[in-house]
Amino acid sequence: MANASGFFTHPSISTFRSKTHVPIRVSGSGFCFSKRFSKRVLCSTVDSIDKHASTSPSEYRRPKLVPSGCKLIGSGSAVPSLLISNDDLAKIVDTNDEWIATRTGIRNRRVVSGKDTLVGLAVEAATKALEMAEVVPEDIDLVLMCTSTPDDLFGAAPQIQKALGCTKNPLSYDITAACSGFVLGLVSAACHIRGGGFKNVLVIGADSLSRFVDWTDRGTCILFGDAAGAVVIQACDIEDDGLFSFDVHSDGDGRRHLNASIKESETDGALTSNGSVFGDFPPKQSSYSCIQMNGKEVFRFAVKCVPQSIEAALQKAGLPASSIDWLLLHQANQRIIDSVATRLKFPPERVISNLANYGNTSAASIPLALDEAVRSGKVKPGHTLATSGFGAGLTWGSAIIRWR
Repeated sequence: MANASGFFTHPSISTFRSKTHVPIRVSGSGFCFSKRFSKRVLCSTVDSIDKHASTSPSEYRRPKLVPSGCKLIGSGSAVPSLLISNDDLAKIVDTNDEWIATRTGIRNRRVVSGKDTLVGLAVEAATKALEMAEVVPEDIDLVLMCTSTPDDLFGAAPQIQKALGCTKNPLSYDITAACSGFVLGLVSAACHIRGGGFKNVLVIGADSLSRFVDWTDRGTCILFGDAAGAVVIQACDIEDDGLFSFDVHSDGDGRRHLNASIKESETDGALTSNGSVFGDFPPKQSSYSCIQMNGKEVFRFAVKCVPQSIEAALQKAGLPASSIDWLLLHQANQRIIDSVATRLKFPPERVISNLANYGNTSAASIPLALDEAVRSGKVKPGHTLATSGFGAGLTWGSAIIRWR
Protein backbone atom coordinates (compact mmCIF):
# COMPACT_ATOMS: atom_id res chain seq x y z
CA MET A 1 0.00 0.00 0.00
CA ALA A 2 1.36 3.46 -0.93
CA ASN A 3 1.04 6.24 1.59
CA ALA A 4 0.85 9.97 0.85
CA SER A 5 4.61 10.23 0.46
CA GLY A 6 4.65 7.62 -2.28
CA PHE A 7 6.60 5.08 -0.19
CA PHE A 8 5.24 1.60 0.39
CA THR A 9 4.43 0.25 3.84
CA HIS A 10 2.67 -2.78 5.22
CA PRO A 11 -0.98 -1.99 6.11
CA SER A 12 -0.52 -3.20 9.69
CA ILE A 13 2.35 -0.87 10.45
CA SER A 14 0.72 2.22 11.88
CA THR A 15 3.46 3.27 14.28
CA PHE A 16 6.37 2.90 11.91
CA ARG A 17 7.76 6.42 11.53
CA SER A 18 11.42 5.96 10.68
CA LYS A 19 12.54 6.69 7.12
CA THR A 20 14.21 3.96 5.13
CA HIS A 21 17.08 5.17 3.00
CA VAL A 22 17.92 3.17 -0.08
CA PRO A 23 20.95 4.53 -1.92
CA ILE A 24 20.22 4.80 -5.64
CA ARG A 25 22.72 5.94 -8.23
CA VAL A 26 21.24 7.95 -11.08
CA SER A 27 22.73 9.45 -14.22
CA GLY A 28 22.52 13.03 -15.45
CA SER A 29 19.20 12.24 -17.11
CA GLY A 30 17.75 11.18 -13.78
CA PHE A 31 17.79 7.51 -14.78
CA CYS A 32 20.21 4.59 -15.05
CA PHE A 33 20.15 2.21 -17.96
CA SER A 34 20.76 -1.53 -18.58
CA LYS A 35 22.98 -3.55 -20.88
CA ARG A 36 21.18 -2.80 -24.09
CA PHE A 37 20.77 0.89 -23.42
CA SER A 38 23.61 1.41 -20.92
CA LYS A 39 22.12 0.65 -17.49
CA ARG A 40 18.38 0.70 -16.89
CA VAL A 41 16.78 2.40 -13.96
CA LEU A 42 16.63 0.49 -10.71
CA CYS A 43 14.29 2.72 -8.70
CA SER A 44 10.76 1.40 -8.76
CA THR A 45 8.14 -0.44 -6.80
CA VAL A 46 8.65 -1.94 -3.38
CA ASP A 47 7.69 -5.41 -2.23
CA SER A 48 5.53 -5.69 0.87
CA ILE A 49 7.35 -5.90 4.18
CA ASP A 50 7.42 -9.29 5.87
CA LYS A 51 6.83 -9.15 9.59
CA HIS A 52 9.23 -10.82 12.02
CA ALA A 53 8.07 -12.59 15.13
CA SER A 54 8.86 -9.51 17.20
CA THR A 55 6.38 -6.63 17.15
CA SER A 56 9.11 -3.98 17.27
CA PRO A 57 8.97 -1.74 14.16
CA SER A 58 12.77 -1.64 14.10
CA GLU A 59 12.85 -5.36 13.36
CA TYR A 60 10.82 -5.22 10.16
CA ARG A 61 12.77 -5.99 7.00
CA ARG A 62 13.93 -3.18 4.79
CA PRO A 63 11.72 -2.88 1.65
CA LYS A 64 13.28 -4.46 -1.43
CA LEU A 65 13.43 -2.47 -4.64
CA VAL A 66 12.08 -4.21 -7.72
CA PRO A 67 13.42 -2.99 -11.08
CA SER A 68 10.66 -1.53 -13.24
CA GLY A 69 10.35 0.14 -16.59
CA CYS A 70 7.61 2.17 -18.22
CA LYS A 71 6.27 2.42 -21.74
CA LEU A 72 3.83 4.37 -23.89
CA ILE A 73 0.82 2.21 -24.75
CA GLY A 74 -1.88 4.59 -25.98
CA SER A 75 -2.35 8.01 -27.57
CA GLY A 76 -5.18 10.36 -28.38
CA SER A 77 -5.77 13.93 -29.56
CA ALA A 78 -8.49 16.52 -30.04
CA VAL A 79 -8.74 19.91 -31.76
CA PRO A 80 -11.39 22.67 -31.75
CA SER A 81 -13.91 22.74 -34.60
CA LEU A 82 -13.13 26.29 -35.72
CA LEU A 83 -10.45 26.36 -38.44
CA ILE A 84 -8.69 29.65 -39.20
CA SER A 85 -6.70 29.72 -42.44
CA ASN A 86 -3.97 32.14 -43.46
CA ASP A 87 -6.49 33.77 -45.80
CA ASP A 88 -8.81 34.30 -42.83
CA LEU A 89 -6.02 36.05 -40.94
CA ALA A 90 -5.31 38.24 -43.95
CA LYS A 91 -8.77 39.77 -43.43
CA ILE A 92 -7.88 41.12 -39.98
CA VAL A 93 -4.11 41.79 -40.15
CA ASP A 94 -1.66 42.87 -42.86
CA THR A 95 -0.45 39.48 -44.10
CA ASN A 96 -1.14 36.80 -46.70
CA ASP A 97 -0.90 33.05 -47.12
CA GLU A 98 2.43 33.10 -48.99
CA TRP A 99 4.09 35.38 -46.40
CA ILE A 100 3.02 33.16 -43.49
CA ALA A 101 3.72 29.81 -45.14
CA THR A 102 7.18 30.86 -46.33
CA ARG A 103 8.28 32.05 -42.89
CA THR A 104 6.60 29.46 -40.69
CA GLY A 105 5.26 26.53 -42.72
CA ILE A 106 1.80 27.14 -41.22
CA ARG A 107 -1.36 27.30 -43.35
CA ASN A 108 -4.16 26.61 -40.85
CA ARG A 109 -4.76 26.54 -37.12
CA ARG A 110 -7.66 25.58 -34.82
CA VAL A 111 -9.04 28.03 -32.27
CA VAL A 112 -11.21 27.44 -29.20
CA SER A 113 -14.59 29.10 -29.66
CA GLY A 114 -18.24 28.73 -28.73
CA LYS A 115 -18.75 25.83 -26.36
CA ASP A 116 -15.16 24.55 -26.67
CA THR A 117 -13.14 24.36 -23.45
CA LEU A 118 -9.59 23.24 -22.84
CA VAL A 119 -10.83 20.69 -20.30
CA GLY A 120 -13.25 19.33 -22.90
CA LEU A 121 -10.47 18.91 -25.46
CA ALA A 122 -8.21 17.28 -22.87
CA VAL A 123 -10.93 14.84 -21.83
CA GLU A 124 -11.57 13.89 -25.48
CA ALA A 125 -7.87 13.30 -26.13
CA ALA A 126 -7.46 11.34 -22.88
CA THR A 127 -10.50 9.16 -23.63
CA LYS A 128 -9.04 8.18 -27.00
CA ALA A 129 -5.68 7.39 -25.41
CA LEU A 130 -7.32 5.20 -22.76
CA GLU A 131 -9.31 3.34 -25.41
CA MET A 132 -6.18 2.62 -27.46
CA ALA A 133 -4.32 1.49 -24.34
CA GLU A 134 -7.28 -0.64 -23.23
CA VAL A 135 -7.07 0.94 -19.78
CA VAL A 136 -10.24 1.95 -17.92
CA PRO A 137 -10.38 5.26 -15.99
CA GLU A 138 -10.66 3.35 -12.70
CA ASP A 139 -7.15 1.99 -13.23
CA ILE A 140 -5.48 5.39 -13.68
CA ASP A 141 -3.16 6.22 -10.77
CA LEU A 142 -2.13 9.72 -11.84
CA VAL A 143 -3.30 12.46 -14.23
CA LEU A 144 -0.72 15.03 -15.36
CA MET A 145 -2.14 18.02 -17.24
CA CYS A 146 0.66 19.87 -19.01
CA THR A 147 -0.68 23.35 -19.79
CA SER A 148 0.06 27.01 -19.33
CA THR A 149 -3.48 28.10 -20.18
CA PRO A 150 -5.88 26.23 -17.86
CA ASP A 151 -9.58 27.05 -17.78
CA ASP A 152 -9.19 27.72 -14.06
CA LEU A 153 -6.43 29.68 -12.33
CA PHE A 154 -5.91 26.77 -9.91
CA GLY A 155 -5.42 24.16 -12.61
CA ALA A 156 -7.38 21.75 -14.76
CA ALA A 157 -6.16 18.24 -13.91
CA PRO A 158 -8.71 17.47 -11.15
CA GLN A 159 -11.57 18.50 -13.48
CA ILE A 160 -10.23 16.12 -16.13
CA GLN A 161 -9.97 13.31 -13.58
CA LYS A 162 -13.60 13.91 -12.58
CA ALA A 163 -14.87 14.10 -16.17
CA LEU A 164 -13.10 10.86 -17.10
CA GLY A 165 -14.77 9.04 -14.23
CA CYS A 166 -11.64 8.11 -12.30
CA THR A 167 -13.60 6.94 -9.27
CA LYS A 168 -10.57 6.14 -7.12
CA ASN A 169 -9.67 9.84 -6.92
CA PRO A 170 -6.11 9.48 -8.27
CA LEU A 171 -3.64 12.30 -7.78
CA SER A 172 -4.08 14.91 -10.54
CA TYR A 173 -2.07 18.07 -11.01
CA ASP A 174 -0.94 20.59 -13.63
CA ILE A 175 2.57 21.12 -15.02
CA THR A 176 3.20 24.64 -16.29
CA ALA A 177 6.10 24.68 -18.71
CA ALA A 178 4.58 25.97 -21.97
CA CYS A 179 5.96 24.25 -25.07
CA SER A 180 8.26 22.00 -23.02
CA GLY A 181 5.40 20.83 -20.84
CA PHE A 182 4.72 17.48 -22.46
CA VAL A 183 8.35 16.33 -22.31
CA LEU A 184 8.46 17.32 -18.63
CA GLY A 185 5.22 15.39 -18.19
CA LEU A 186 6.97 12.29 -19.54
CA VAL A 187 9.82 12.82 -17.07
CA SER A 188 7.37 13.22 -14.19
CA ALA A 189 5.39 10.13 -15.20
CA ALA A 190 8.56 8.04 -15.36
CA CYS A 191 9.64 9.23 -11.92
CA HIS A 192 6.25 8.40 -10.39
CA ILE A 193 6.29 4.94 -11.94
CA ARG A 194 9.92 4.07 -11.25
CA GLY A 195 10.15 5.58 -7.78
CA GLY A 196 6.59 5.66 -6.50
CA GLY A 197 5.01 2.41 -7.62
CA PHE A 198 2.40 3.99 -9.89
CA LYS A 199 1.07 1.67 -12.61
CA ASN A 200 -0.90 3.75 -15.13
CA VAL A 201 -0.22 7.45 -15.69
CA LEU A 202 -2.15 9.70 -18.05
CA VAL A 203 -0.05 12.53 -19.49
CA ILE A 204 -1.95 15.26 -21.32
CA GLY A 205 -0.53 18.22 -23.22
CA ALA A 206 -3.14 20.89 -23.91
CA ASP A 207 -3.06 24.63 -24.50
CA SER A 208 -5.27 27.43 -25.76
CA LEU A 209 -2.75 30.13 -26.57
CA SER A 210 -5.30 31.88 -28.81
CA ARG A 211 -6.66 33.45 -25.61
CA PHE A 212 -3.36 35.28 -25.12
CA VAL A 213 -2.58 36.29 -28.70
CA ASP A 214 -2.68 39.88 -29.94
CA TRP A 215 -4.65 39.32 -33.14
CA THR A 216 -3.43 42.66 -34.51
CA ASP A 217 0.25 41.62 -34.24
CA ARG A 218 1.15 39.69 -37.38
CA GLY A 219 4.46 38.64 -35.84
CA THR A 220 2.74 36.39 -33.28
CA CYS A 221 -0.91 35.85 -34.24
CA ILE A 222 0.07 33.79 -37.29
CA LEU A 223 1.88 31.20 -35.17
CA PHE A 224 -0.46 29.81 -32.55
CA GLY A 225 -3.35 27.37 -32.40
CA ASP A 226 -5.22 25.33 -29.80
CA ALA A 227 -5.29 21.54 -29.28
CA ALA A 228 -4.90 18.66 -26.85
CA GLY A 229 -2.94 15.42 -27.00
CA ALA A 230 -2.55 12.60 -24.49
CA VAL A 231 -0.64 9.38 -23.85
CA VAL A 232 -0.99 6.54 -21.37
CA ILE A 233 2.27 5.44 -19.75
CA GLN A 234 2.26 2.09 -18.00
CA ALA A 235 4.67 0.30 -15.68
CA CYS A 236 6.33 -2.73 -17.24
CA ASP A 237 9.16 -5.20 -16.76
CA ILE A 238 12.57 -3.59 -16.96
CA GLU A 239 13.32 -5.54 -20.16
CA ASP A 240 10.38 -3.81 -21.89
CA ASP A 241 11.30 -0.29 -20.78
CA GLY A 242 10.37 2.27 -23.42
CA LEU A 243 11.54 5.57 -21.90
CA PHE A 244 15.26 5.32 -22.42
CA SER A 245 16.59 8.74 -21.36
CA PHE A 246 15.86 12.41 -20.80
CA ASP A 247 17.82 15.64 -21.02
CA VAL A 248 16.11 18.70 -19.50
CA HIS A 249 17.15 22.33 -18.91
CA SER A 250 15.92 25.84 -18.19
CA ASP A 251 17.33 29.36 -18.40
CA GLY A 252 15.33 32.14 -16.76
CA ASP A 253 17.51 34.76 -18.43
CA GLY A 254 15.74 33.95 -21.68
CA ARG A 255 12.34 34.99 -20.34
CA ARG A 256 12.80 38.42 -21.92
CA HIS A 257 12.55 36.80 -25.36
CA LEU A 258 9.25 34.97 -24.79
CA ASN A 259 6.71 35.76 -22.08
CA ALA A 260 3.15 36.72 -21.19
CA SER A 261 3.62 38.76 -18.05
CA ILE A 262 1.04 39.69 -15.45
CA LYS A 263 -0.31 43.22 -15.65
CA GLU A 264 -2.43 45.35 -13.35
CA SER A 265 -5.84 46.66 -14.31
CA GLU A 266 -6.17 50.40 -14.89
CA THR A 267 -9.47 50.54 -12.99
CA ASP A 268 -9.66 52.44 -9.71
CA GLY A 269 -10.00 50.01 -6.83
CA ALA A 270 -8.37 51.79 -3.90
CA LEU A 271 -10.07 51.75 -0.52
CA THR A 272 -10.39 55.04 1.33
CA SER A 273 -10.37 55.71 5.03
CA ASN A 274 -11.69 59.09 6.25
CA GLY A 275 -11.44 60.36 2.71
CA SER A 276 -7.76 59.40 2.16
CA VAL A 277 -6.28 56.75 -0.17
CA PHE A 278 -5.29 53.58 1.67
CA GLY A 279 -1.82 53.19 0.17
CA ASP A 280 -1.40 50.38 -2.39
CA PHE A 281 -3.99 48.15 -0.77
CA PRO A 282 -6.04 46.37 -1.96
CA PRO A 283 -4.03 45.37 -5.04
CA LYS A 284 -5.53 46.18 -8.40
CA GLN A 285 -7.11 43.33 -10.30
CA SER A 286 -4.58 41.61 -12.56
CA SER A 287 -4.56 39.71 -15.82
CA TYR A 288 -1.93 38.41 -18.22
CA SER A 289 -0.63 40.34 -21.18
CA CYS A 290 -0.66 38.96 -24.71
CA ILE A 291 2.29 36.81 -25.79
CA GLN A 292 5.44 38.86 -26.31
CA MET A 293 8.11 37.19 -28.44
CA ASN A 294 11.41 38.08 -30.02
CA GLY A 295 11.22 35.64 -32.91
CA LYS A 296 14.85 35.93 -34.01
CA GLU A 297 16.20 35.20 -30.54
CA VAL A 298 13.83 32.27 -30.00
CA PHE A 299 14.91 30.83 -33.35
CA ARG A 300 18.60 31.12 -32.41
CA PHE A 301 17.93 29.50 -29.05
CA ALA A 302 16.05 26.57 -30.57
CA VAL A 303 18.46 25.69 -33.38
CA LYS A 304 21.40 25.78 -30.95
CA CYS A 305 20.01 24.12 -27.81
CA VAL A 306 17.66 21.49 -29.24
CA PRO A 307 20.29 19.52 -31.24
CA GLN A 308 22.62 19.59 -28.22
CA SER A 309 19.87 18.30 -25.96
CA ILE A 310 18.88 15.47 -28.31
CA GLU A 311 22.52 14.43 -28.71
CA ALA A 312 22.89 14.42 -24.91
CA ALA A 313 19.77 12.27 -24.52
CA LEU A 314 21.05 9.83 -27.14
CA GLN A 315 24.38 9.58 -25.34
CA LYS A 316 22.65 8.87 -22.03
CA ALA A 317 20.57 6.18 -23.71
CA GLY A 318 23.67 4.66 -25.28
CA LEU A 319 22.09 4.91 -28.74
CA PRO A 320 23.47 6.23 -32.02
CA ALA A 321 21.35 8.65 -34.04
CA SER A 322 21.10 6.01 -36.77
CA SER A 323 18.98 3.83 -34.46
CA ILE A 324 16.23 6.48 -34.27
CA ASP A 325 13.24 5.85 -36.51
CA TRP A 326 11.61 9.26 -36.11
CA LEU A 327 12.52 12.78 -35.07
CA LEU A 328 9.54 14.46 -33.39
CA LEU A 329 10.06 18.08 -32.35
CA HIS A 330 7.75 20.62 -30.80
CA GLN A 331 5.86 22.06 -33.77
CA ALA A 332 6.88 25.72 -33.44
CA ASN A 333 8.12 26.68 -36.89
CA GLN A 334 9.01 24.57 -39.91
CA ARG A 335 12.29 26.44 -40.34
CA ILE A 336 13.30 25.41 -36.81
CA ILE A 337 12.31 21.79 -37.45
CA ASP A 338 14.29 21.72 -40.71
CA SER A 339 17.35 23.38 -39.15
CA VAL A 340 17.47 20.96 -36.21
CA ALA A 341 17.00 17.96 -38.52
CA THR A 342 19.83 19.17 -40.73
CA ARG A 343 22.21 19.65 -37.80
CA LEU A 344 21.39 16.16 -36.54
CA LYS A 345 21.62 14.73 -40.08
CA PHE A 346 18.07 13.35 -40.00
CA PRO A 347 16.62 12.90 -43.51
CA PRO A 348 13.31 14.74 -44.13
CA GLU A 349 11.40 11.47 -44.56
CA ARG A 350 12.19 10.55 -40.93
CA VAL A 351 10.92 13.85 -39.48
CA ILE A 352 7.33 14.07 -38.23
CA SER A 353 5.57 17.38 -38.89
CA ASN A 354 1.91 18.42 -38.87
CA LEU A 355 2.63 22.11 -38.27
CA ALA A 356 0.95 23.20 -41.51
CA ASN A 357 -2.46 22.09 -40.24
CA TYR A 358 -2.36 23.27 -36.62
CA GLY A 359 0.37 25.84 -36.02
CA ASN A 360 2.14 26.01 -32.67
CA THR A 361 -0.13 24.30 -30.11
CA SER A 362 2.39 24.58 -27.26
CA ALA A 363 2.28 21.58 -24.88
CA ALA A 364 -0.16 19.79 -27.20
CA SER A 365 2.07 19.78 -30.27
CA ILE A 366 4.17 16.67 -29.58
CA PRO A 367 1.35 14.33 -28.45
CA LEU A 368 -0.92 15.65 -31.22
CA ALA A 369 1.68 14.90 -33.89
CA LEU A 370 2.51 11.54 -32.28
CA ASP A 371 -1.13 10.48 -32.20
CA GLU A 372 -1.66 11.36 -35.86
CA ALA A 373 1.52 9.49 -36.83
CA VAL A 374 0.44 6.41 -34.85
CA ARG A 375 -3.11 6.35 -36.20
CA SER A 376 -1.91 6.85 -39.79
CA GLY A 377 0.43 3.85 -39.45
CA LYS A 378 3.60 5.90 -39.79
CA VAL A 379 4.81 5.17 -36.25
CA LYS A 380 4.60 1.45 -35.55
CA PRO A 381 5.11 -0.65 -32.40
CA GLY A 382 8.82 -0.95 -31.66
CA HIS A 383 9.77 2.31 -33.37
CA THR A 384 12.14 4.58 -31.45
CA LEU A 385 11.64 8.34 -31.43
CA ALA A 386 13.82 11.27 -30.44
CA THR A 387 11.53 14.03 -29.25
CA SER A 388 12.19 17.52 -27.93
CA GLY A 389 10.13 20.38 -26.51
CA PHE A 390 11.34 23.95 -26.18
CA GLY A 391 9.95 27.38 -25.46
CA ALA A 392 8.89 29.88 -22.81
CA GLY A 393 10.79 29.91 -19.57
CA LEU A 394 13.08 29.41 -21.35
CA THR A 395 12.86 25.64 -20.94
CA TRP A 396 13.86 22.80 -23.18
CA GLY A 397 14.11 19.06 -22.91
CA SER A 398 14.49 15.90 -24.97
CA ALA A 399 13.44 12.29 -24.54
CA ILE A 400 14.33 9.05 -26.30
CA ILE A 401 11.25 6.87 -26.30
CA ARG A 402 9.90 3.71 -27.89
CA TRP A 403 6.31 3.42 -29.02
CA ARG A 404 4.62 0.45 -27.27
